[in-house]
Amino acid sequence: MPTNATDLELAAVTKAYGETIAVDRVSLRIPGGTYCCLLGPSGCGKTSTLRMIAGHEFVSDGDVMIGNTIVNDLPPAKRGTAMMFQSYALFPHLDVRDNVAFSLKMAGVAKEERRRKADELLALVDMGSYAARLPTQLSGGQQQRVALARALVTNPSVLLLDEPLSALDPFLRIRMRAELKRYQREFGISFVHVTHSQEEAMALADMVVVMNDGRIEQVGSPREIFNAPRTRFVAQFMGGHNVVPDEGRTYAIRADHLRLYRGAGTDAADRRSPATVTGVEYQGMTVHVSLARPDGLELVATLPEREFDRTPVVRGDEVLVGWDAADRHELAA
Repeated sequence: MPTNATDLELAAVTKAYGETIAVDRVSLRIPGGTYCCLLGPSGCGKTSTLRMIAGHEFVSDGDVMIGNTIVNDLPPAKRGTAMMFQSYALFPHLDVRDNVAFSLKMAGVAKEERRRKADELLALVDMGSYAARLPTQLSGGQQQRVALARALVTNPSVLLLDEPLSALDPFLRIRMRAELKRYQREFGISFVHVTHSQEEAMALADMVVVMNDGRIEQVGSPREIFNAPRTRFVAQFMGGHNVVPDEGRTYAIRADHLRLYRGAGTDAADRRSPATVTGVEYQGMTVHVSLARPDGLELVATLPEREFDRTPVVRGDEVLVGWDAADRHELAA
């Protein structure tokens, strides 16, 4: 399939529902060919942002630009975008081929041509042998592939995905993540994918956009977002970090950079303080140890199973918890 990479830009985009501001002057540029995940908790504005890009919500203020065109007043079908919904929204009375070809039928494409294009897309997503089946005869993963083929059949410049993996079981979700990333690379277009799953965003995205309360908290690659969270919210939402106030500043320290000690430390590079073990959670390759310092600060240390087994602890044990000063990452006030 030919590539159709087009830049997408939001310029101070706002969405208001009466007195409620769902999206607050969001500005963002997504280069063509990027897999971008809009990540955040429920109610942060990520789905409203996606729907404004698609044309399913009016823009209260600001501009949505696709390529060199401001598309605020264009209907969804004229924007060069396609939307893949959380529910997949397949027509139950149409077989798989006709589901994929439906938008081409609405556009007046001849039957032979639209079926040829539908078969081409079904082959791409390994669903060619299911063309005559009804959606109810498909598994969740198969329905997702059909929905993806239907979205891609119009050759969009941007594909918009609204939590497309949330209905799948954990094992299928992991497999479909890899497939979505592969399809994005093969088509060479931008995918804009809404999710509340940090793991999903880290696995899929070239660009992660963390949103909170209608605003963007941070934009970066998955490694940048995880290793250098800019704010307390990002550090806590991404997980795997402890937020530690120290000497009038606030730091994030990765949980896997904390170490537990039974004796007094002598290394000046370590910050060691007493703590009580409040919980131990076995996770297979790692063990999560919850701790409470006398000042009330709660911490979590993530230890490799082998390291934990060398000096195991149980709830109620008194330990020293420490980290290297170089592992602290200062957060914005």
